[in-house]
Amino acid sequence: MIHSGAVVGAGLPQFQSISLRKIQINFPYFRSDRDKRDFVSAGAAAGVAAAFGAPIGGTLFSLEEGSSFWNQGLTWKVLFCSMSATFTLNFFRSGIQFGSWGTFQLPGLLNFGEFKCSDSDKKCHLWTAMDLGFFVVMGIIGGLLGATFNCLNKRLAKYRMRNVHPKPKLVRVLESLLVSLVTTVVVFVASMVLGECRQISSSSQVGNDSFLLQVTSEDVNSSIKNFFCPNETYNDMATLFFNPQESAILQLFHQDGTFSPITLALFFVLYFLLACWTYGISVPSGLFVPSLLCGAAFGRLVANVLKSYIGLGHIYSGTFALIGAAAFLGGVVRMTISLTVILIESTNEITYGLPIMITLMVAKWTGDFFNKGIYDIHVGLRGVPLLEWETEVEMDKLRASDIMEPNLTYVYPHTRIQSLVSILRTTVHHAFPVVTENRGNEKEFMKGNQLISNNIKFKKSSILTRAAEQRRRSQSMKSYPSSELRNVCDEHVASEEPAEKEDLLQQMLERRYTPYPNLYPDQSPSEDWTMEERFRPLTFHGLILRSQLVTLLVRGVCYSESQSSSSQPRLSYAEMAEDYPRYPDIHDLDLTLLNPRMIVDVTPYMNPSPFTVSPNTHVSQVFSLFRTMGLRPLPVVNAVGEIVGIITRHNLTYEFLQARLRQHCQTI
Repeated sequence: MIHSGAVVGAGLPQFQSISLRKIQINFPYFRSDRDKRDFVSAGAAAGVAAAFGAPIGGTLFSLEEGSSFWNQGLTWKVLFCSMSATFTLNFFRSGIQFGSWGTFQLPGLLNFGEFKCSDSDKKCHLWTAMDLGFFVVMGIIGGLLGATFNCLNKRLAKYRMRNVHPKPKLVRVLESLLVSLVTTVVVFVASMVLGECRQISSSSQVGNDSFLLQVTSEDVNSSIKNFFCPNETYNDMATLFFNPQESAILQLFHQDGTFSPITLALFFVLYFLLACWTYGISVPSGLFVPSLLCGAAFGRLVANVLKSYIGLGHIYSGTFALIGAAAFLGGVVRMTISLTVILIESTNEITYGLPIMITLMVAKWTGDFFNKGIYDIHVGLRGVPLLEWETEVEMDKLRASDIMEPNLTYVYPHTRIQSLVSILRTTVHHAFPVVTENRGNEKEFMKGNQLISNNIKFKKSSILTRAAEQRRRSQSMKSYPSSELRNVCDEHVASEEPAEKEDLLQQMLERRYTPYPNLYPDQSPSEDWTMEERFRPLTFHGLILRSQLVTLLVRGVCYSESQSSSSQPRLSYAEMAEDYPRYPDIHDLDLTLLNPRMIVDVTPYMNPSPFTVSPNTHVSQVFSLFRTMGLRPLPVVNAVGEIVGIITRHNLTYEFLQARLRQHCQTI
């Protein structure tokens, strides 16, 4: 349901479909990545709300797990979407099942039933303060079980990525068939060999003296399974395995004395292994409800052990089953506030708020000690740069110059078509900086600008120290804040005589204006460049997106050398965004229709004022800028307007920052 809601959210606002190409609707709105992300967040929340009848829980789930970027205006939009999904489902399910349209009796696909004590038992309580100690222990065990589940599933996922996914798709189908076959055999054999035949209670109230669920004997008999047992008996293992998951969860939550401890233990182990093996195969399988069922069996097992072997008769099996489900699911997915609200809304029992929250927090802390949640593990395995909410405090030892990528691929304001095609076909970058080489008039510009003169004067007094420090930190010039330092450090790492310090600035400036190998618009950046050529001074003018460059080439927006750039055709914003989100691929471009000597003027289409940071900016500031503004590329520009590197979300992932921090600490 989460995945389905996200798919609907991503595709529906576009009013376009690959399968239904003949249906063309001119809908010019929501044509940006930010809008699409917001709709995906709303769709995921609607999926959770429809599954559990929990609109607030769905909103918090999208905020906690399903979104990289969030803003205040998105909150009420997602909540409204979740409310709409819940009431739409409720309206149709109530009308279809009961024939009374507009009564709203079935809020979600999964119903946990009503936790209610008998009115005749005055000593009945859903939980007591004494039970909190058991809940904490269950949270610890749930965290350990969840960490084990995640570790095993991660190993299986890596095995599939190495041995299954690279092979033809038929292998994935065969793997799914193998899982289905083994699951069927295990379920059938376990029910036949390990199941216990138990007497059917004729009472219309199934439960102990203090925790009852009002059900009819007909409903009980319809959910239990006979499965080779004599008449008037049922097979407890088959009742868990052969019922739908919702019915099995209801059995564990509300029917006391139905399952023996041995049956619950065997069911938990088998279901744990089967769920771990199944999650990750090439079928749309779930994780939420199987984890709830597995955890509910664990909770009922704990309750049976406490009642039968320790003699604690005051505990309530249904409450322990619910806490066990929360502990195991929390140990697997590591959610806290959203899962708490989802379970409270599903049970309609606000008194469970405190024990569920305590259990989830303990399960999360225990599991985080060993590994990450299952969602974060699979996100990392697929290489998606999903950012955390904030960086660690020690990351502020790093600066933007320490994490940026200095090896730039860039375009000029006026570039030949053959150069653009070469760049686009040899890279996969989302955006490219638009630059020029500032050599001819740079000296006069620096003389007339007091700010830059002060900047150079400051560098004169500290150039040797900064150069030596940089040489120790990195031999590849990856974090020099300006081209002056890069050029000087390439030849002068340390001074031979103190007297030469006075002439160092002049040497630096003279070297700065020596001619570089000329780069004409028909030449693209080459891997054969020397370090001097690769790190030449480049004045930053803006960013141009890959999709924009491809669109310009497809539509033939260019001019010849004998013409002025003003003769180049102009495209409107609507024309540029017409193919969103499926822009043409550069590899599908017919090069015979293009003249490689023609020139493209990209300045009317670039972003001339994107977000930029200084090389000395703290990593925490860079991280906050990415999280709050939803950025993808972030240029690093020094004090004289030169671009010295670029930062993407890959440079802000936890693993990358940890590696750079270790490298930084080793060089200090």
